Amino acid sequence: MLPVIYSMSVSLDGFTAGPHDDISWTAPDTELMRFHNEQTRQVAAHVCGRKLYETMLVWETAEQTMTEADDLEFARIWQPIPKVVFSRTLNAVRGNARLATTDLANELNALCNRSGDGVVAIDGAQLTAAAIAEDLIDEYRLFVCPVIIGSGISYFPPLPQSLELQLLESRTFSSRVVYLRYGRVR
Repeated sequence: MLPVIYSMSVSLDGFTAGPHDDISWTAPDTELMRFHNEQTRQVAAHVCGRKLYETMLVWETAEQTMTEADDLEFARIWQPIPKVVFSRTLNAVRGNARLATTDLANELNALCNRSGDGVVAIDGAQLTAAAIAEDLIDEYRLFVCPVIIGSGISYFPPLPQSLELQLLESRTFSSRVVYLRYGRVR
């Protein structure tokens, strides 16, 4: 069974986006982008909400709009990954994506029970909050950026009880971003 991971950049004060969905402070340098590329190679399927899906559409046309080799490599890795989009407003999606046809637990279960290697990634604040509430996340991967933004969208939603986690990996990049990988204690 493939594990479900939640991986996002996060400010030192715990936000994945600032006011007005600002994520400008999360832009990776070359070293971090190459690390993201390596991690994205592990993704067997990606589950996201509408807002993140729309944000990531830029990678569908990267060959026409980007020139950096690492960005183009990310696009080549990203485009073929099967994506499941949860949305109440979209009628259609582009690229290698489809709209969710059932609830979150069933979609994740179907993706995790596919044959092969890799991980199932989930992103998007509301969607991930629902997955955390249903205890569907196996690993939390945080890219802690050395910035305090004061308010925005929290990495973790309010929880009725604590989650026991164990540190699996950590790494500090030259940009001062700290990568923390935690697994659930079950």
